[in-house]
Amino acid sequence: MPTGRVRYFDAEKGFGFLSSDDGGDDVYVRTAALPAGVTTLKRGQKVEFGIVDGKKGPQALSVRLLEAPVSLSKASRKKPEQMAVIVEDLIKMLDGIGNGYRHGRHPDSKHAAKTAQVLRAVADELEL
Repeated sequence: MPTGRVRYFDAEKGFGFLSSDDGGDDVYVRTAALPAGVTTLKRGQKVEFGIVDGKKGPQALSVRLLEAPVSLSKASRKKPEQMAVIVEDLIKMLDGIGNGYRHGRHPDSKHAAKTAQVLRAVADELEL
C-alpha cells in the first residue's frame, strides 16, 4: 500500500487530498475512506492508503493512520532556550516575594497579580 501525507482535509465538506510519498498525483480522499471512529485528518499527518482510479483521478480507499495528528499546541511551544530565560526570571521574581514573606510582608496587589499571571503562563507552557 502506498504511503503519504495529508495535504488538505475539510471535515465539514467531507473530503481532502493526500500527497503520495512516491511523488505522483495528489489522491482524493473522502470521509468514508477513513478508519472507524476517525472523522478528520490533520495537515501533514502520515497515512497509508489504497488507490482506485475514480472519474476525476486517483481516489484513496481504506486509509490507515500511521502517526497521530500533529499537535498545534506542541508545534507552537517556546524553545527550551527561551523557557530557560523565563524560568530564571520567574525564580528571581519568586525569590523577591519569598524575601518579603520572611520579613512579614505580603506582596502589593499589582506585583502579586503580575506574578500570578506569569505563573499561569509558565504552567500552561509546561502542560503542553
